[in-house]
Amino acid sequence: EPKMKAAFGSVGRRIPYRILHVISQDGESLGNMHRAEALRLMDQQDLKLVLLRENTDPPVYRLMTGQQIHEEQLKRAEKKKTSPKAGVVQKELSFSSAIAKNDLETKTKQIAQWIEKKYHVRVTIRQAK
Repeated sequence: EPKMKAAFGSVGRRIPYRILHVISQDGESLGNMHRAEALRLMDQQDLKLVLLRENTDPPVYRLMTGQQIHEEQLKRAEKKKTSPKAGVVQKELSFSSAIAKNDLETKTKQIAQWIEKKYHVRVTIRQAK
């Protein structure tokens, strides 16, 4: 069973499937073809093969230039940044009741930053000795 592909990019010549569905650089379907034929086409046009969908039968690959791959990676990185993160981030801050004024102001600013980032904040105040 082939490993899951973590990053979007050229697969090079290591294609674990015999039959692939290939999409041209322009986005039109070239149909199903054997791995060797797809590699030959890739070499002829000086393009790279990129895995688009692995869970289909046959898996879908697209011929792309290096520039197209780079642009797609940037789009995906930007999308990942803007998408909400799974789970809730929780931050905890504890300090003594005898905290100095400057330290209290600094910690208050930190708490405000965390709240802006939509983190859950837990503050613990210990009694001074």
